[in-house]
Amino acid sequence: MPLDERIITEAIVDEYFAKFKSSLDLDVAIVGGGPSGLTAARLLAADGFNVALFERKLSLGGGMWGGGMTYNVIVVQEESVHLLTDVGVPVKRYKDNYFTADAVGATTTLASAACLAGAKVFNCMSVEDVVLREVDGGKRVTGIVINSSPVEIAGLHVDPVVLGCKYLVEATGHAVEVLHTLVKKNDVKLNTPSGGIEGEQSMWAEVAETNTVKNTREIFPGLYVAGMAANASFGSYRMGPIFGGMLLSGEKVAADIAAKLRG
Repeated sequence: MPLDERIITEAIVDEYFAKFKSSLDLDVAIVGGGPSGLTAARLLAADGFNVALFERKLSLGGGMWGGGMTYNVIVVQEESVHLLTDVGVPVKRYKDNYFTADAVGATTTLASAACLAGAKVFNCMSVEDVVLREVDGGKRVTGIVINSSPVEIAGLHVDPVVLGCKYLVEATGHAVEVLHTLVKKNDVKLNTPSGGIEGEQSMWAEVAETNTVKNTREIFPGLYVAGMAANASFGSYRMGPIFGGMLLSGEKVAADIAAKLRG
């Protein structure tokens, strides 16, 4: 059958901007498309909330793609296996409490499951700032400031645009990019021992995995931290290529925010 290139363009533009316009007022904006962000997006969308995930890179998955040192197998512990098997990722028992999965299969399946649950994904899009408002006598995050990643990478002076959200999840990993911007630009205190970003410590997988979940919480009104961003914010350790804590962190932040949204 004949094809019209203009109609192809029209279809892309119509569908993309319908998705974009439906994200102007989000229940939850998630920054970072790693395992914790993808898990949170899937669970919140499945609960019926208006959720969008923003990833600076072209591809999703964060550090999960490469497993350990590009050996593309990941390890998870028993408590987190359900978050892979629930979406159809094959998992193998290696030893007691150690399970393995193909890194590429796990990453692509988590991404697909989030999309199929109704989460809207915007890749090649950077969150360069947040929106603050005075709410109930204090400052609160009420939106995100976004720009095209190619614009950011090229260093072009192009103004961003704003999307509103009831809650924001910082899941950018080690860099904690959104939180650093919030603290740098504004005279605010975080819900941490020092009131600032505590910083990441060196490798200690056992403690880091436990603390990834423990540190997943609201760090500033309207702003939650999840995944490695939670440990970097609260001063805990890194864990390397074991991803159970990341998945459980996504599950926890989804449950906590869902409870808040339901009132």
